[in-house]
Amino acid sequence: MSGRTARGGAAGRLAVALAAVGALTAGIGVWAALRDDADERCLPDARLVAPCGAWWGAYIPYDEDSSLTRPVYAFEKKIGRKLDLVYTYHDMSGSEADGRLLTPDEVELGRERLLMLAWESTVWTEKHHENWTEKQLGWKNIASGRHDKTVIDPQALRIKEYGRKVFLSFDQEADFRIPQGAGTAEEYVAAYRHLHDRFRELGVTNVVWVWTVSGWTDNAATMKALYPGDAYVDWIGMDQYNYYLCHESPHWLDFEASQRPSYDWLRENIADDKPVMLAEFATAPDPERPTRQRDWYAGIPGVAPTLPEAKAYVHWNRAVPGPGCDLTVDSGAALDGYRTAGQDAYFKQPLPRR
Repeated sequence: MSGRTARGGAAGRLAVALAAVGALTAGIGVWAALRDDADERCLPDARLVAPCGAWWGAYIPYDEDSSLTRPVYAFEKKIGRKLDLVYTYHDMSGSEADGRLLTPDEVELGRERLLMLAWESTVWTEKHHENWTEKQLGWKNIASGRHDKTVIDPQALRIKEYGRKVFLSFDQEADFRIPQGAGTAEEYVAAYRHLHDRFRELGVTNVVWVWTVSGWTDNAATMKALYPGDAYVDWIGMDQYNYYLCHESPHWLDFEASQRPSYDWLRENIADDKPVMLAEFATAPDPERPTRQRDWYAGIPGVAPTLPEAKAYVHWNRAVPGPGCDLTVDSGAALDGYRTAGQDAYFKQPLPRR
C-alpha cells in the first residue's frame, strides 16, 4: 500500500470531455451496449487478460461514512467513465469494516466492474488504515495454518460464494514488508503458497492470483527471492510512482521513465509470460509547473502499446504522508490529464460476460 513507508513503492528510485460525461450519465445501458457489441476477439480470457488493450482502474479511499460506492461513483463522474477495475485493501482482522473480503459495497460495485482485493497479513490499529499503523500476523504463522480456521477459510468461502472472478493480491509490496517484521522471503513464499493451496482445497476457483512487489530495482535480489513460482501466479504486479519532491525525490520522471525500468526488469527476471499489472501508479505535482501533471497522465495512451504485457493500469488516488505527496487526480491539471487518458480506446475493453 502506498504510504506504507517513507519510501513507498518507488520513492527511492531516482534513476530509474463533456461528451464523455454525458455518456456516463446514460448509465448501465451504454455500459452493456459496449460489451454486447464488442468484437469477440477482445473478450478477456480465463485470467482476465484483455487481449486488445488494458483495464483502467483505481484505488479510491472510503469516505467519512465508510462508504466506498459514493466516492467511486463521484470519481467516475469526474473522469467521465466507469472504471473497469476497483481496487481495495483489507486486513486479516475479520472486522466488518476492513477484514471482510467482499463487503456489500464491493459486491455492488462488482456488478459492473472487476474487483482487485489486496489482502494484508496484518491487523490495522485504526479503521481503514487511516494512519498506516498495524500489527503483523507473521508469514510463518500464515504458512503454518495457524490462522486457517479463523481467518483464511471464512474469507475464502466468501469469495467462493461471490462466484465472479476477482483479482487477489497477498501482501502487496512484500519486499518492503520484510523490514517491518512480516518475516523472511522464504516465509513469504511459504505463506503465499499455503494461501493459494488452501483456497484450492476449499474449491475457490474464481480467484486470479496477482503477485505484487514494489518494482524498485534496488530490491532486485529480494524480489527474486519472494517469487512463489509460476504455478502459483497468474499476474505479476508492481507499484511505481513519480514521487517528484515527495519523499525528497528530486527528479521528475515522465510516465514512461517511471514505469518502463521496473516493467522490463520484471519481464526479464521474474516471468516473461505473465500479464503485468501496474497495481499502483501516480505522479506527485510539480508546484512550479502544474501542467506537468496533466501531461504525465495524458501521455499514458501513447506509452501503453509499447508496454504490451501491462494489462491493467490502477491509479492510486490517495494522498500519502509527507509534503508534496498529494497523488490524487480529483481536480485541476491532474484531473484533466487523467480524464483524457481514460477516454482512449486502449482502455475501453469489454468486461467478461457474466
